[in-house]
Amino acid sequence: MREVALWRRVTAEFIGSAFLAAVVIGSGIAAQTLSPGTTGLQLLENAAATAAGLFAIILMFGAVSGGHFNPVVSFVDAVFGGIRWRHAVAYLPAQVAGCMVGAVLANLMFSRAAFELSTKNRASAPHFLSEIIATLGLLLVIFALARSGRSASAPAAVGAYIGAAYFFTSSTSFANPAITVGRMFSNTFAGIAPSSAPSFIAAQVVGGVVAVVVIKGVLYPDVTAAEAADVIFPHPAPKTSEGSS
Repeated sequence: MREVALWRRVTAEFIGSAFLAAVVIGSGIAAQTLSPGTTGLQLLENAAATAAGLFAIILMFGAVSGGHFNPVVSFVDAVFGGIRWRHAVAYLPAQVAGCMVGAVLANLMFSRAAFELSTKNRASAPHFLSEIIATLGLLLVIFALARSGRSASAPAAVGAYIGAAYFFTSSTSFANPAITVGRMFSNTFAGIAPSSAPSFIAAQVVGGVVAVVVIKGVLYPDVTAAEAADVIFPHPAPKTSEGSS
């Protein structure tokens, strides 16, 4: 089986990330419009659309790029040899740019200004802790399924986890640096002020580091990196061409 070209992987990550941001932000705008003044209902509508959309988007592109759409997922995957480090580095700008484009498209679909900055302040200690936990949980869901040979369930499980985490975290579970950047460009229910984004991204990185420790110590204590690489995601390339670098 031939390895999927890097440009195809990067393009898949870009398009998938754009769809993800459009789903998150577009459903947030719709919820704010359809249910004005009802925060709980807005959150439910936003969470349900995000969970279902994420499920579908991972199915769209998982066979091409692994369906990450999240730099933390890509870099943790690289730690375990699932993808090459240079591929994870190449995914990063595509994921961020895709989320920014998706935000602009969501704004345009709802007759808003294409470019706007959020004024929604989310920087607080509870939000920081929430993002660590949300990111840690997301990675554990992915890797636990892989460890038990149930990677095919990952799209549904990831969607379900993110949908639930909208409610059990005070941050509404961004768990993704790329979507955090994208959501800065939506001055709506789903947005985040640029001043709050650095703390969210820092917490997500911390969550990724903690996840690596837990995965190595609990999920993969007796599995080599090469063996782990074969079960993290249903990668389109054979394991022999996907070693760590």
